[in-house]
Amino acid sequence: MKILCDTVQAILLEEANIQPVSTPVTICGDIHGQFWDLFELLRKGSSVPETSFSSSYLSSTFLQGNHESRQITQVYGFYDKCQQKYGNAAVWKACCYVFDYLNLAAVCCWLIIASQIIDGETLCVHGGLSPDICTLDQIRMLSRAQEIPHEGTFCSMPSLSPPLPP
Repeated sequence: MKILCDTVQAILLEEANIQPVSTPVTICGDIHGQFWDLFELLRKGSSVPETSFSSSYLSSTFLQGNHESRQITQVYGFYDKCQQKYGNAAVWKACCYVFDYLNLAAVCCWLIIASQIIDGETLCVHGGLSPDICTLDQIRMLSRAQEIPHEGTFCSMPSLSPPLPP
């Protein structure tokens, strides 16, 4: 598992904070680890590579969300499952280290969801944007290789739920 996590981390390290996504794309929101929901999304969406999949958990672009933090993985049982299955926290720590390198955003052409830019026109994020972020370059400059902080510009992207439009 450590080798797998190290390999994924190395791949993510090479990606930008804002990952471009080409259409056609299938975008889905949080599935919160529900395997059968994921399976159904894959069944109903076109097969890869006919479409890109984008979600906070599965995609050709992985986005960092609030569930990819050490605190939330402990609250919702990932830590306990790793302890139970592997007898220690090494796998949990390796996975959390990978989570620190997930993309913050993506860009697309027609839909705002999950922090991505698809075909260069639409920004998608998991949580929301801090009022301090006014340009994409500010997102590009953030250091994402860290645990999600409790305050500051970076903490809003994976964690905040943006307000619904009026």
